Amino acid sequence: MDIRIEQPPGGGEVKAIASKSQAHRLLICAALSDKESYIKCPESSGDIEATAGCLKSLGASIEHDGEGFAVKPVKYPVSERMVTQVCGESGATLRFMLPVCGALGVPADFIMVGRHRDRPTSPLLEELAANGCVISMYKGNLISSGKLSAGDFDLPGNVSSQFISGLLLALPLLDGESVINVEGRVESLPYVTLTLNVLEMFGIKIRHRGSRGGRGAVYLIEGLQNYRSQGAYSVEGDWSNAAPWLSAGAISGSGVTCTNLNLGSFQRDMAILRLLERFGANVAYEGDSVTVTPSKLRGIQVDAADTPDLVPLLAVVASVAKGETLINNIGRLKMKESDRMRAVAETLRTLGADISEKQDGLLIRGVKTLSGGTVQSNNDHRIVMMAAIASAVCENPVTINVAEPITKSYPGFFKDFEVLGGIAAEV
Repeated sequence: MDIRIEQPPGGGEVKAIASKSQAHRLLICAALSDKESYIKCPESSGDIEATAGCLKSLGASIEHDGEGFAVKPVKYPVSERMVTQVCGESGATLRFMLPVCGALGVPADFIMVGRHRDRPTSPLLEELAANGCVISMYKGNLISSGKLSAGDFDLPGNVSSQFISGLLLALPLLDGESVINVEGRVESLPYVTLTLNVLEMFGIKIRHRGSRGGRGAVYLIEGLQNYRSQGAYSVEGDWSNAAPWLSAGAISGSGVTCTNLNLGSFQRDMAILRLLERFGANVAYEGDSVTVTPSKLRGIQVDAADTPDLVPLLAVVASVAKGETLINNIGRLKMKESDRMRAVAETLRTLGADISEKQDGLLIRGVKTLSGGTVQSNNDHRIVMMAAIASAVCENPVTINVAEPITKSYPGFFKDFEVLGGIAAEV
């Protein structure tokens, strides 16, 4: 599917879809709990469905009725037969379900596709193996067997916060106390905070303290804890997927209002508001709504270590902001669904931006407008969104070749694009 943007969004109001990050965690906790749960989550996506499918293979019943997920938990003891965990391209699904299957003692065949096989799983695999699991590779898939045992788990903080979150979800099930020692700065730390918040909703207690010197962290997890469902939960709006609309409001048109947003959220990508304000955009708040309207934009410096998913959109805003913008600490983007750092630079350069790659960042020199043109998705949902939003400052139409990856996180993206006055047609 190729998409031609015949008219960019002009402004209006759109509702933020359900948070993918929170949905993953709520589904796992609900599937491990003591009774049935209902998780209000009107929208789903390829990544959320991957996690739901993996939990169903463990024996949970998960049904989506159009408004949310009805979850009947797994039955203990869980069968020890080999299960298939179809993770697709969801890094969170793999990194969360590996330790969960290990804690349950369920042998599993983890199936990955695309660049997912190249994305880092070390040192998580080594820590699982050091604590009772047997990990092997077969025809590009990960095979896990054995039972995870309580103990010490040592992780660096600069690879993936999902390693920490996966262990936090699994270790309370074990017989004995476990300790997660994280060395160095914990990148994307707010996602770990989000995990702790969801665990608390299900009655799981985690003790946490900083390590020596103020860097790193230590998590103390008591064993034999029980996940206890409160019955009903709601997935809040997704700041990552609201960011495209808020960014569009900053660069053109009459402005965009995005509803269904929690201004007290633990989601780190709420930082889009502060960053747009730093660029010079007008940002207003009312209840669960945020409105962003254009103003004179100026270049800024951004440390994006905790907000990697915002980088493509920040680069679009920077491309038409006066002066230079430097986005730093984004080396991890090279191992996303695409080499996202390269893909951002090449895509925006094709559209007419003045952008160059640095060792660990992007340097963007603002221009008045972009030219437009035909770009590739690079099999990356964030690049599809970025190119669509960039059309708002392009003099000519934008065509996105192979736009199907958008279903990974936001299947209804182009419908909402049209709600805001855009016209996107398949070609």
